Amino acid sequence: MPKLISDLAIMLLTAGVVAVLFKRFKLPLVLGYILAGFLVGPYMPYFFTVADEVSIETWSEIGIIVLMFGLGLEFNLHKLASVGGTAIITALTEVFGMLVVGYFVGQAMGWGMMDSVFLGGMLSMSSTTIIIKAFDELGVRKEPFAQLVFGTLVIEDIAGIFMMIILSTVSVSKNISGGELAIQLGMLVLYLALWLILGIYILPTLLRKAEQFMNDETLLLASLGVCFGMVLLADALGFSSALGAFLAGSLLAGTVHAERVEHLSSGVKDLFGSIFFLSVGMMIDPAMIVKYIVPILIISAVTIVGKLTISSLGVLLSGQSLHKAIRCGCSLAQIGEFAFIIASLGMSLGVIADYVYPIVVSVSVITTLTTPFFIKSSEGIYRLVHKALPDKLADKLERYTEEDDSGKESDSDWGRYLRRYVKVTVIYGVLMMGVTLLGQFVLQPLLEKTPLDAKIITGICVAFCLLGIALFVRPMLDLHSTEYTTLWVKNRYFRLPLITLTALRYLLIVLIAFFPLQNLLGISSIWLLLLIATSIFLISRSGWLSSAYISAEAQFMANFNERNLQRGDENTEWLDEKLFVEQLECNEATSGKTLKQLDWGRRFGVNVIRILRGKKHLDMPSGHVELKAGDRLLIIGRTEDLRALRLSLELPEETDAPTLRAFTEGQSNEAANLYATAIPVERASELQGKSIRTSGLREKYDCMVLGLQRNRLPILQPDVNMTFQADDLVWVLGTRRMAERLLAGGFSEE
Repeated sequence: MPKLISDLAIMLLTAGVVAVLFKRFKLPLVLGYILAGFLVGPYMPYFFTVADEVSIETWSEIGIIVLMFGLGLEFNLHKLASVGGTAIITALTEVFGMLVVGYFVGQAMGWGMMDSVFLGGMLSMSSTTIIIKAFDELGVRKEPFAQLVFGTLVIEDIAGIFMMIILSTVSVSKNISGGELAIQLGMLVLYLALWLILGIYILPTLLRKAEQFMNDETLLLASLGVCFGMVLLADALGFSSALGAFLAGSLLAGTVHAERVEHLSSGVKDLFGSIFFLSVGMMIDPAMIVKYIVPILIISAVTIVGKLTISSLGVLLSGQSLHKAIRCGCSLAQIGEFAFIIASLGMSLGVIADYVYPIVVSVSVITTLTTPFFIKSSEGIYRLVHKALPDKLADKLERYTEEDDSGKESDSDWGRYLRRYVKVTVIYGVLMMGVTLLGQFVLQPLLEKTPLDAKIITGICVAFCLLGIALFVRPMLDLHSTEYTTLWVKNRYFRLPLITLTALRYLLIVLIAFFPLQNLLGISSIWLLLLIATSIFLISRSGWLSSAYISAEAQFMANFNERNLQRGDENTEWLDEKLFVEQLECNEATSGKTLKQLDWGRRFGVNVIRILRGKKHLDMPSGHVELKAGDRLLIIGRTEDLRALRLSLELPEETDAPTLRAFTEGQSNEAANLYATAIPVERASELQGKSIRTSGLREKYDCMVLGLQRNRLPILQPDVNMTFQADDLVWVLGTRRMAERLLAGGFSEE
């Protein structure tokens, strides 16, 4: 019989018995697995001992991959957005603070530089498993401070992934080189962003197309295939396998299959996870623990005091009360499974001493056992700290709460614009750089293996890069965003900085295109730079490729929000609940001008749906209608778009504009009522494959296209070049005559 089978029998039987005992006495199972590993390890000769340690190490590596995959399944980008600034500030404060503390503690004990660096990394990560277990046992999981702790753990997990990349980079060179590290981190961010964007765009789409074949067996196999495929890709790009597994899980976490995958893979995760912790226990040498008992006690004390203090400080810095800060700090005062993963990385790279691993395991055991005590004692610790602080300082800290500050943090228009500016610039800049990297380093080498002429290969690669960049030029410039328009009309002195920021985007796009094209064409000329700049300017002024981009963006957003959008009809945001209707009176600034001259649709994203002129009304007016003094205009749009329009007309802001649904339901004159209708696009429909411009909806049915819903995602005020797809819901607005014409044309209301 192979030794691996007998070893697994010994390990799993021992782990099963110990797990039952730990469950009986309500102790953390992680500690039980570590104890079981110690019992079957080489340092416990009085028990059954594992023989094939090499194979067990391989299984342990698989355990890390599956654990990180499971961690990714519990995380998605929506969860990151929901944790808020408090959790981000707390986590970053704790991670950075404990990195510094751990490094200097290691140096003070005479450890080497790499040992100290890895010690800081291990001490900076709290244990999700232990904290969740302790919260459940103490019945505090739903308390506000517990939710903040969970958010902090999410950010810590992400920071841990980046930390492993940094430690790997530092370990290879055996020293810390700022320039090299910055380049590695820059490439990491670029690859990660491109990886996530492509993954969100492709993976849910493929799973949706294969959904009818996805029973439990095939879904589990496909999910694990994605996991290990991502591991191979991460390895090929020079990243850790743990990063690939984490990203695979996080991509699947955003799909509608997330809960099923998590349920189906839980057994696999439990099996390989237990083997990983068993392998951790197998490395515990009692002689080493006795020898290094002093460092173990010192590091345990530093971990508890340091994490409690620094985590509490992070919560305070984020604007929370001292009471909540102390409770969070007491909960985070331990290290756990991520510390083992970082220690395993250091061992596999051969950059940390043998004694570090058993020391860290011992510290984890001690701090795990003390965690429930500190959580239960957090109220008492808070009272002691409050009593020890000067009265003025204690009162100030108690008043320094998120609730007090929430009223002060009225978001400025510039703040909203700059946040959008950075986000849009980064996203589309990464996509453009990704296209150029694919053209240079993937497409060109592949084509060079074909019999094609070198000039043809260069032409194909140049065309690929240009088309890819052109696709994202208009969305990156973002000239018609509500935030931009609001500032433009709010104050004329804002226009110069807005133009400057837009010019910087132009320059960035030109540079992104210039360097790869210069390398591909082998020329270095100012004329190439001018040609690229002119081309980008012309592309930005035209609608070229806009239809392709709009369809791709809609698909991406539908995939990104897939899990949230398909949790049930009660959570669906219908388009007529996201649009508002306001009434404005024609003044001197608008009187005598046509709607086409005013161009409110392009400038502000709003539409005039009715003009009230005395006792008459004009519905769905065309752009050639001229406004007259005294006209009352019913205008539809999003809240922020309507606000921008009012600012441009120097009118006070409307505060109680009804939604489109409320407006249509509140009409009293049935003959003059307006109707908002959602018509489905069937696979054989005349609308499928046509754009809004070419569909003829307005001409044939006397209606206005308000938007559409694709996979339940509302798309407001879409570009006229957007193409309808099967299963879309197209929202139109018009009179009773519109509804009759739609029915006569074979369209049914949804």
